[in-house]
Amino acid sequence: MSILTTATRMWLTRSLKPFIFKNEYDDILPYADAERLGLYIHIPFCESICPFCPYCKEKFSEERCQDYVDHLISEIHLVGNQNDGKKVASSLYFGGGSPALAIDRICDIVDAVNEHFIIREGIGLELHPDNVTPENLAKLKKAGVSKISIGIQSFQSGLLKTLGRGEADFERVFKALGETKFETVSMDFIFALPGQTFEDLKSDIETAFSNGANHVAIYPFIDFTFTESEIAPMGKREKRKLLDQITMHCQSKGYRRDSIWTFSKDPDASYSSMTRDNFLGFGCSATSLLRGQFKINTFSVDEYSKRIGGGLMPTSLTIRFSKRQRMIYYLFWTAYGMRIDSAAFESFFGEKLKSKYGLELWLAKKLGFVTEEKGTFQMTMKGAFYYHYYENYYTLSYIDKMWGIMRREAFPDGISL
Repeated sequence: MSILTTATRMWLTRSLKPFIFKNEYDDILPYADAERLGLYIHIPFCESICPFCPYCKEKFSEERCQDYVDHLISEIHLVGNQNDGKKVASSLYFGGGSPALAIDRICDIVDAVNEHFIIREGIGLELHPDNVTPENLAKLKKAGVSKISIGIQSFQSGLLKTLGRGEADFERVFKALGETKFETVSMDFIFALPGQTFEDLKSDIETAFSNGANHVAIYPFIDFTFTESEIAPMGKREKRKLLDQITMHCQSKGYRRDSIWTFSKDPDASYSSMTRDNFLGFGCSATSLLRGQFKINTFSVDEYSKRIGGGLMPTSLTIRFSKRQRMIYYLFWTAYGMRIDSAAFESFFGEKLKSKYGLELWLAKKLGFVTEEKGTFQMTMKGAFYYHYYENYYTLSYIDKMWGIMRREAFPDGISL
C-alpha cells in the first residue's frame, strides 16, 4: 500500500528524500509573520472509548482533566509570550476527546488565548451527543464559542452498534439545539460502513438539517491498524457509488459543498480546523504547521505535563520542510476545500503554481479531476472521489504508522516516511 504514496511523494517533491521527522524542536516558534494562522486545542478525555476512533484520548478523570487544563494554559502562555503584542488568528478550534468534559474550564482556556491572540472568525468546539445539554450550550456560548460540531456518526441504531457506540437521546439533543443558537451547528457522520446504504446516509443528512444543523460532515471510515475496531472497510467501487449518490443528493437539494466531505445548508455555515495556511496546536498530540516546519506534541498526557511543568515545549517530533515538501503539504490540504487558487499559491510561495506543477494540473484536467477558470482549479465530483481514495492511502501509509509509534513512545528517536 505504501508504494503508491512513496512514488507520489518522490514525483511531486522531485526527490528521493523521504519525510524525516526528528526528535527536536525550536524553543521559539517562528509564527510572528504567519498569515492566516489558525489555533487548535486538544482535550484528550472521553467518558468511554469508541473502538474505531484513532485520536489521542484516554478515559476521563476529573483530577487528571483539571491538572491537564492547568498545563494546557501554561503551554498557551509559553508560546504566546514568545510574540510581542497580540497576534491575529483566523480561528480557534477545540477537539478531542470530548472537550465538553472540561466545560467549566473552557472560559479559562479562551481567556488565556485572548491574552495573546485576536480571533477573527470565531471559536469552534466538538461535542459528543451526550454533552449537548441546555446547560452546556449556555456555558459554551458564554465562553465565546460560535460554532459546534456534534459527533453523531449515525442516527441508525444498527450502524451505531457496528461502530460499538450506544444510542444517544437525540430528541434531547434536538431540543437543546433549539434553545441556544450558534453560527454553525455541524453534525458528523461516518460513511462506508458495512451494510450502509444511500438511504441510510440520506436519512441521516435530512434528519440533521431538519433538527438544528446547518452543516454536515460525512467522513469515510478508515481502518487504522492500532484501533480495536473489527469493522471491514467497504470496497472501492461500492464506496465511490455511495459518495457520488450522496453528493448528487446534496447538490439537488441546494446544499453547498465546501470541502471533500462537508455540505452546508446556509451559505455562511462552515466548520474546519484543517484548511489553514499555518496553525499552532496546543495540548497532547496537537500539531503546529508553519512555513518551514511541522511539529507534533507528545501523545502522552503524563509526559506532556512533565515537559510543560519544566517550562519546556512538549514537542515530540519535528520535520523541517524542503520548499517542495511544503508545497505538497499546502496543495494537499488546500485541495480538501475543493479548489486551488493560483494567486494564493504564488502569494504564499513567491512562485507560480503552473511553473511548479503545470504538468500535473494539465493531466488532472485531462482526466476530469479538475476544471480551470481564471487561475482557479475547481475539483470535480470525480476528482473528489480520487482525492478521498488517495487520502485513504496516505492515512494508512503515513499517519497510521506515525500515530501507532507515538501512542507507544512519548518521544521517539525519529520517524522516516
